Amino acid sequence: MSVTSPLIRDPGLAHGHSSNPFGTLGVHDGTLTVCAPGARSVQAITRANGQNCANLVNINSTGIFSGPIDTPEPYLLLIDWDGVIQETEDPYSFSPLLGELDLHLLAEGRHHELARCLGAQIMQIDGIDGVRFALWAPNAQRVSVVGDFNGWDGRRHMMRKRHEAGVWEIFIPRLQSGTIYKYELLGPDWQELPLKADPVALMAEAPPATASVVAPTQKFPWTDAAWITARRARDAAAAPLSIYEVHAGSWMFHDGVSLKWDGLIDKLIPYVVGMGFTHIEFLPVMIHPFGGSWGYQPLGQFGVAAQFGTPDDFARLVDACHAAGLGVILDWVPAHFPTDIHGLAQFDGTSLYEHADPKEGFHRDWNTLIYNLGRNEVRGFLIASALHWLEHYHIDGLRVDAVASMLYRDYSREPGEWVPNIHGGRENLEAVAFLRELNQVAAARCPGTLLIAEESTAWPGVSAPVDQGGLGFNFKWNMGWMHDTLRYIETDPIHRAYHHDEMTFGLIYAFSERFVLPLSHDEVVHGKGALLQKMPGDDWQRFANLRAYFGFMWTHPGKKLLFMGGEFAQTREWNHDRGLDWNLLDQPRHRGMQILLRDLNRLYAGVPALHERDCESSGFSWIIGDDRGQSVLAYLRLAHDGTPVLVVCNFTPIPRSDYRIGVPQAGAWAEIFNSDADLYGGSNIGNQGAVSADGQSVHGQPASLMLTLPPLATIILRPAGA
Repeated sequence: MSVTSPLIRDPGLAHGHSSNPFGTLGVHDGTLTVCAPGARSVQAITRANGQNCANLVNINSTGIFSGPIDTPEPYLLLIDWDGVIQETEDPYSFSPLLGELDLHLLAEGRHHELARCLGAQIMQIDGIDGVRFALWAPNAQRVSVVGDFNGWDGRRHMMRKRHEAGVWEIFIPRLQSGTIYKYELLGPDWQELPLKADPVALMAEAPPATASVVAPTQKFPWTDAAWITARRARDAAAAPLSIYEVHAGSWMFHDGVSLKWDGLIDKLIPYVVGMGFTHIEFLPVMIHPFGGSWGYQPLGQFGVAAQFGTPDDFARLVDACHAAGLGVILDWVPAHFPTDIHGLAQFDGTSLYEHADPKEGFHRDWNTLIYNLGRNEVRGFLIASALHWLEHYHIDGLRVDAVASMLYRDYSREPGEWVPNIHGGRENLEAVAFLRELNQVAAARCPGTLLIAEESTAWPGVSAPVDQGGLGFNFKWNMGWMHDTLRYIETDPIHRAYHHDEMTFGLIYAFSERFVLPLSHDEVVHGKGALLQKMPGDDWQRFANLRAYFGFMWTHPGKKLLFMGGEFAQTREWNHDRGLDWNLLDQPRHRGMQILLRDLNRLYAGVPALHERDCESSGFSWIIGDDRGQSVLAYLRLAHDGTPVLVVCNFTPIPRSDYRIGVPQAGAWAEIFNSDADLYGGSNIGNQGAVSADGQSVHGQPASLMLTLPPLATIILRPAGA
């Protein structure tokens, strides 16, 4: 057979313009063809005994080597690269690897384990160790894997297209973990695209480098089986949930450098446990292109950002959290992705992951692209990502970012700048379907995990079950409560009488959803100042205001979330490029604030009335909600067994004595918390630890207490012995 026959069959092969390289390369009709541009020579030997079985000819100096092969036995290639001999199996000697079920599920958007189906998988094929690469790029004419191992030459490892699913695959023998790679794609017009990182990469280079990295395959030795079992049995609505929100890169610096995962194991976990929080929530840790950022523009939805350590380092952190009794929540971003050319944008030369129409596919607020959730494969890609973090890394929950931007087609758009749904409305029906499917699949596969929506509108039923018409989230951030109460507490106490409703309005809808009360990173950036900076008055009043506000928040119905630094009254706005100001703890008032947060967390977790009915209207009762003239609030929190806790807030700097408040039973009541205690930096005005309720009926209650209300303070009382 003529050695020119391969180029006759596939004339574009020498230039990498072959959409079916497996139809020519390898052995066909007794002829072996190898694409090795730049090689001096190529020959083949039998794998069994090393005997020469083919000497190939470089056809017209194109780098396409071809010639007859005289053995049906497995063979090895010996490629001479300017005197360096490479011995390797032929990638084009392997049959298709992805199964039909994988391809079928992927096309339907129902493949929930994409991290083992697509991407770079270390495996053994026919006794040969190597890496199988697989990529979804249906509109590309050709896809290749490139890296240092092939001189970044896209002609060397052109992939096989599985047309039924638009997936490309190749097994490259002898590659190992740590291999750096990207994909080279030719678009529909055969034009070469910018090199692309792997959308399903489990590892990547640290920024500013952008290549993907083949991850090791060994399984992490988890020790948290008891934690997972207990998590499945937990009633999340009735359990205490107090979340410490953390940006991993700026929580603490050591010698001018932020801590990595191992350092956070040593420092962060004991700190959060000692502070009494139940969970740590990390701002996005997924692969993102700009290392000095918050992480909200991820490009690798399946991999841990390399700047903090390896995937195993992160798994070790999660395992250590569970061993210490801490849950781990991750911020997760399915609403949009950045436009970096090495990422998902125009991935195969078409709008593959994003909408083609910028009225649907571009977020002007963030200069990002919007996932096309109407496409099966994109929807499945995101659901598989969520499951990967919950299953592979044993994550206890995901806080889903920017849900409001997903639900409305006209989000942040003027009339004429958005595309209505099929019914002519503004609701994004595809996003609604995606979120419902996400929550149902997560609940079925990962029972006991939490999905929490950052959703800032009045969309009904965000945390209602899907079978009742809801979106199916476990909890929703209460953004309205946060905005109203911060606006109130920022107001000078002399004017608070005119803003009283801002503290009470949230109770009108407090049980319409299962809420988390968030004081997140968003409230201490972009010129908003730190929480302490928001407080009015002199230095003493600012600290007292914040202590009273924390007392109100921790006794208000709803789960709790506080961004790092707030617990010790950080004095400056958060900057992600530097650590928190831990030196402030040398000052008594800052140390007092930290102790107050610790005690509030312990009370919240230890007193059933403060958490068991967080999501039930029967767990809350107003005693005084209308004393706007004195800026006083009083209310009961009730446990499942009816045991009450009384909370009283005085939001003026005026101490009030002989203030009568109705309570449900006479007898001794213990004052179990006073934000004005000297331990916290207060003036130590209060009720000396206990007070007795008499039989005088007030506020519709059969008994009442005569209390001293400290200035700018929250106090908590409960029946003695309860």
